[in-house]
Amino acid sequence: MKDSKPFEFNDLQGLLRFSHGRLTDTCFMLLNIVNTTLAKQWLNAAPISSASTIEPPPDTALQIAFSVQGLRTLGLKESVIADFSDEFILGMTGDESRSRRLGDIISNSPEHWNWGGDAAHVPHILLLLYARKDGMEIWRKTVEGEHFFQAFQVQTLLPTLDIGVIEPFGFADGISQPEIDWAQQQSTDLHQRDSFSNSLAVGEVVLGYPNEYREYTTRPLIDPQQDRVATKLLNAIDEPALKDLGRNGSYLVIRQLEQDVPGFWQFIDKETDSIAEKREQLAASMVGRKRDGSPLVQPAVEPISGIVSTNQNNHFTYESDPDGYKCPLGAHIRRANPRTGDFPPGVNGFISRLIKILGFGLNRPDDDLIASTRFHRILRRGRSYGPLLAPEDAVKKDAPAAERGLQFICVVGNISRQFEFVQNAWSMSSKFAGVQQESDPLLGHREPLLDGNSTAYFNRPEPAGVMHKTCHLPQFIRVRGGGYFFMPGLSALRYIVALPIDEDDNSL
Repeated sequence: MKDSKPFEFNDLQGLLRFSHGRLTDTCFMLLNIVNTTLAKQWLNAAPISSASTIEPPPDTALQIAFSVQGLRTLGLKESVIADFSDEFILGMTGDESRSRRLGDIISNSPEHWNWGGDAAHVPHILLLLYARKDGMEIWRKTVEGEHFFQAFQVQTLLPTLDIGVIEPFGFADGISQPEIDWAQQQSTDLHQRDSFSNSLAVGEVVLGYPNEYREYTTRPLIDPQQDRVATKLLNAIDEPALKDLGRNGSYLVIRQLEQDVPGFWQFIDKETDSIAEKREQLAASMVGRKRDGSPLVQPAVEPISGIVSTNQNNHFTYESDPDGYKCPLGAHIRRANPRTGDFPPGVNGFISRLIKILGFGLNRPDDDLIASTRFHRILRRGRSYGPLLAPEDAVKKDAPAAERGLQFICVVGNISRQFEFVQNAWSMSSKFAGVQQESDPLLGHREPLLDGNSTAYFNRPEPAGVMHKTCHLPQFIRVRGGGYFFMPGLSALRYIVALPIDEDDNSL
């Protein structure tokens, strides 16, 4: 379905459209509600930033998201909550099976997290503050205002620190982001989407709109005849008689990832006999890009159908490198975004499509192991923390120790199909794209498989048949916290604030 009306950016929280990248100072607050009445008063007046374009651009921004516990505390009925996704309701640490699939085991286990590890004590609210350089102190005081600390208890202040356009290991970051089809003009017909496209249907990141399957993701729809407060909500596009609590909202995933920067570079330095050129080559092979962001696969000179990007470093696919001779199959960015279409390269016309659909004609063992990328993209909005440590200094034995890492944030329309699929099937899988006994060289936890085989390998093949095998990879990244949140549209936020308060819940 195509909506001919202009997109309602004034009802959308700004983080879904903008990365707020020029607002370098950030403060991420995890809050618990201790007084529901005062919390709703603050929420009602909070200057939440919309996705509308403002000229000149504002110097500050404020975004908000709620855990399922937070929505319950604010009075949302269980019958309404039941229509959110199971992943959101159960939470990131809701069961051991989910933790195992996400790689949250052993040292990554929730029991070792700094926050969010105990499902019973997941924070109610995630508050994201952004400001221009040196403007955070004033902005935070403005946001908090009167009675803030009577309404909320600050469970944790997540560390953040601007280190520029790189991530803590020293590689250019934020290059590969999907383009959202806000005008809703792109077809989602699989016969027109054979090859990789960087453009995504709105419903992949925003609830209440068609996704890449041309379907509406399940979300809470409310009968206004049964709920007088629901008049504050927008109508559901697919069910106009009902009000849509999810419309213009998204699921927000956050994970605090601690990065061992000295450990990463010192391991690579040892593996390459401290030869600078080889050190850079091995590190780039593991990441999938050089430090300046250049992909290991040559960017296309001519336009690629479906790829619209102003960044040349994002203008490529892996069609010319099916065996991973240039960018290893197990490289981090290749796992995170395989850049595949609905059919493998070279498939065109009815007959070749039918052959693949029936599972015949598989020339390579990994031909059908990677699903079409467009069904599993995420929109990243994370920020780094900890002091900058250049690779040239990190290789030194006396490299300064410090907590460094990434507050990984992504927004999606479907937690299971998008974030959890990428994390489980691509990042943590030891059989991604046909590789064996290796998980993501950056994110992997290195724990052995059930049969006892190690996953602490990284393989780099050459056309001549030589396989360069890096063994005994240590764990470079550890999870230190995480949670699933709902970032509502602004009309949905007004509905939540207007819900009646149980007298017994005024002081929790």
